[in-house]
Amino acid sequence: MQIYTKAFISLSVLFVTNAFSQEQVKDTTTTKLEEVVVTGQIEAQSLKKSVHNVRVISKEDIKGLAANNLGDVLNQYLNISIRTNGGDGRSTVSMFGLDSQYFKILVDNIPLVSDTGLGNNIDLTQVNLDDVEQIEIIEGSMGVTHGANAVTGVLNIITKKKSLYKWEIATSVQEETVSDEFAFFDEGRHIQSLKISHNINDNLFASIGGNRNDFAGFFDGGQGKDYTAGNGPRGYRWLPKEQVVGNGLLAYTKKDFRIFYKFDYYRENVDFYNTIINPINNYPFPETFYANDRRYETERFYHHLNSSGKLFSQVGYNISASHQKQQRDIERFRYQLETGAESQNDKQTYQSTEVIYSTGTFNNFFANKGPVDLQLGYEIVNENGFANAASGSFKDENQLEKNVRRRVENYDVFTVAEIKFTDRFSVRPGIRFSSQSMFQNQYASSLGLRYLFDKGIEVRGSLGKSYRTPNFDELYSYFVDTNHNIQGNENLIPEASTSYEISAKKITSFSSGAQLSNNIAVSYLDVDDRISLVLESVVPFQEYRYMNIDKYKMWNISSTHQFAYHNWNVKGGIGLVGISQKIDLAAENITSDDKFLYTLQMNANVSYNVPKWNTLFSVLYKYNGKQQQFVTSSDADGNTNFFLSELESYGWMDASVRKSFFKNKFEVTGGVRNLLDVTSVQLSQGNPNAAHAAGSDLLLGYGRSYYLKLTYNLNFN
Repeated sequence: MQIYTKAFISLSVLFVTNAFSQEQVKDTTTTKLEEVVVTGQIEAQSLKKSVHNVRVISKEDIKGLAANNLGDVLNQYLNISIRTNGGDGRSTVSMFGLDSQYFKILVDNIPLVSDTGLGNNIDLTQVNLDDVEQIEIIEGSMGVTHGANAVTGVLNIITKKKSLYKWEIATSVQEETVSDEFAFFDEGRHIQSLKISHNINDNLFASIGGNRNDFAGFFDGGQGKDYTAGNGPRGYRWLPKEQVVGNGLLAYTKKDFRIFYKFDYYRENVDFYNTIINPINNYPFPETFYANDRRYETERFYHHLNSSGKLFSQVGYNISASHQKQQRDIERFRYQLETGAESQNDKQTYQSTEVIYSTGTFNNFFANKGPVDLQLGYEIVNENGFANAASGSFKDENQLEKNVRRRVENYDVFTVAEIKFTDRFSVRPGIRFSSQSMFQNQYASSLGLRYLFDKGIEVRGSLGKSYRTPNFDELYSYFVDTNHNIQGNENLIPEASTSYEISAKKITSFSSGAQLSNNIAVSYLDVDDRISLVLESVVPFQEYRYMNIDKYKMWNISSTHQFAYHNWNVKGGIGLVGISQKIDLAAENITSDDKFLYTLQMNANVSYNVPKWNTLFSVLYKYNGKQQQFVTSSDADGNTNFFLSELESYGWMDASVRKSFFKNKFEVTGGVRNLLDVTSVQLSQGNPNAAHAAGSDLLLGYGRSYYLKLTYNLNFN
């Protein structure tokens, strides 16, 4: 009941916001400085001129949340769902019901490497935000400009590359509880960061920074690693995790020429403490105990060299070259409970991905810049992936461990044109060709439209065709024993998708100084040859195999509104997603129901600034409605059939207060995450014959937590 009450409040905020627009006022465009966006553009331009419907998350939005990683930010945004895993501490993003394999995450237009891919399946907790200027999100197919796997959209993190001061030094300390658990060293979350930026001269800029995030784990009644027999279970509900980030930037700018080199280093340590305790018989002395524990160590190196400027004083170019490597190691060892000593340590690489990447664009080919602008681009990917048998149950037909190495190369060319028929009407067609080393050559195409009506009304439309390539598990899994039979399929083909979107936006300025922005969007996505893990047979035991047999359709209608008046800022949104997933099992002569299943999301954000106190109050709420999908399982007669699985609805609320002192040199932010104290929600299995037919709990969070962040900024010329 509490969740639905909060949902009603957020809707009420939305309706009150709209009520203000009924006042008789003069319509004008916004007088504030236009936001500049770069993602998917021929060249950086104002948000209003963009043919794409771009969502911008500003640095101020990030500061208001005291967000340290990308997962802290995206939890509150419409059409986005965050999936967490307390077992390994990972958080991944889902958009429109499709998981993180369909959504691409970039840093300065470069896809970010992960353990198992490039740009996809990114652990959001591994993306630090200390160096971020703004985040840009485009929903829908972006295959033309961003290649494979940009099916549901892209998220581009724009990092800071300049300063208004000769010296800029920022340091912060953040302490946070984990539910009701906190101690300065052994419990809670402890974050420290330092950033130093320097304008060496008028052309040369350098910066260096570091961040440490120590998550001490969530005990939730567990006894951690130092177990005492008879005093509760050993281990943690959420595993302890320590993250260290270092970065540096050197940038040179002169007139139209710019070049920068950016380096990032990331290290993570996750500790797993086994709940199974093994005794050692020391007769006639007392028994001692040990556990078979393990730790996961992740390292990421990111190098990015970029140059932009003009060739022959006319043609604009922007070229990037990048080398990235992320490697995850697993170390198994025996932990002696009485002494804390480790023995029998065995360390090996668990997963790794190494990528050499380059992309470039060229535009402004015509001497007299008229109504047509043309962009030519390329992308080169050389990806070398590795998975240890322990990471994905990779074995051969004789049940021998099989390490998998895969090299993927693709060489892409694309072109985009922007045709301005008038100052109001723009058309943007595009096409990409991708030469693939593992699969058949792929194509992507798009068409974007933008029209500016009177009274501040902006209308945009887009059509996009894209593709997703199979991943490691889908191609190479082989896990067969007396209880399991899960097999990959090296004959899989890339999925093909088509998306449509139309949106309308209106900005209204009131004579009282208030401003109202309204946006409504309708989108449709169709995915063919979708890859699913399918139950092929149940005799003599259940056999699952990845197959291209799924037909996936999605449509979405969403509406967002923002009202600003003096010191008040109110945002509200509502979105309805319908998903149809048709699975055709020809071997079993059965087909799933293809009816649309619907999910409702709502969000609201209210902030109030008190200038006299230099204080900002903000409250954010998001309602995630019930989610349903059909899954395959065996029925009472032992036959393969389809059953409806359901994830119950839940709400998520955050609140914060931010106050500045001493001319903004010192800043204090305090707040509450997960105010509604959500830990898990019920996931029904759908099949009454399944072992867990009554349902299971899906872990979402570790309950209500409180944080305090202290930041000191020293800027001088």
